[in-house]
Amino acid sequence: MNILHEDTCLLIVNKPAGISVLPEGWEAGAPHLLQQLEGEFGRLWVVHRLDKTTSGVLAFARTADAHRNLNQQFEHREAEKTYHTLVTGHPRWEEHTAKHLLRVNVGHKHRTMVDHKNGKPSETAFKVLKRYQDASLIEARPKTGRTHQIRVHLYALGHPILADVLYSGPETGLIARPALHALALRLQHPETGEWLELHAPYPPDFRYVLERLEKGQHL
Repeated sequence: MNILHEDTCLLIVNKPAGISVLPEGWEAGAPHLLQQLEGEFGRLWVVHRLDKTTSGVLAFARTADAHRNLNQQFEHREAEKTYHTLVTGHPRWEEHTAKHLLRVNVGHKHRTMVDHKNGKPSETAFKVLKRYQDASLIEARPKTGRTHQIRVHLYALGHPILADVLYSGPETGLIARPALHALALRLQHPETGEWLELHAPYPPDFRYVLERLEKGQHL
């Protein structure tokens, strides 16, 4: 586990893909990240989550006061999250803000879906960083925090995330999970008021895909 920041009220880690932040109903007995970290650091409060298959920056509070402060930052959209992802195809735009209304936990697979009648407001700003043969590297900045928000917005735009089979992303031998990484998190320190910006380097599987795409390999 790569610790990006640690002090008396805040713990920020670079979460590996493949482990849930909290217990999941259908895998209640499986190990989860909170359990592992509390074994080393003591009581922790979850501030925000990443999907089991997503890697990258994840923050925990170490006191109840810090938890309240950080919750307010996320609720008021003061904390800023930046993701990098690889999607299929080439968007027609260079920058685009998706505002599809989303409804979560749909069906037995607990998917999120676009629902313009009953969905909740959701917003993600996208920017194309690089175009490859049949894929694109995209920066995503979610303004809201709906479950699977980035994944569903990209699916709705016609460019599902590479290997995100839950949302029609194509399977590939290049990576075994949705190619989504939480690259950076900017927030205000709960005690000092200082603005912190933490970055998590790409994990090996994400770097490998980029290396192959840079060499011109197709999906």
